[in-house]
Amino acid sequence: MAYNPRYANGNARRKIRARLKAEQRDCWICRAFGRPARIDYDLPARHPMSFEVDELIPVSKGGSPVDYDNVAAAHRCCNGWRGNKSVEEVLRIARGVRKHVDSLPQPFEDW
Repeated sequence: MAYNPRYANGNARRKIRARLKAEQRDCWICRAFGRPARIDYDLPARHPMSFEVDELIPVSKGGSPVDYDNVAAAHRCCNGWRGNKSVEEVLRIARGVRKHVDSLPQPFEDW
């Protein structure tokens, strides 16, 4: 089995996960896209909208999975979509999507 740094120091990783969960943070990826970002921390682990720890600098690019400054809360599906994209790439995509959505005609209030 391949070496996975997320599990190499399980105690430190559990502490990071517990701290993020206690803070009840929103999904940083949804927030970037302007979507509802609330995470239901009571969902089972494999649920697409459940909480996951996301490494801002991906482990595959040298980021630490146990450095609090390198982690954020994300939905499982958002984290899966992100893969190992950089934060800058995610924000660039989000700006493009938001610019496109913001340029669409808005419905009248009385529709």
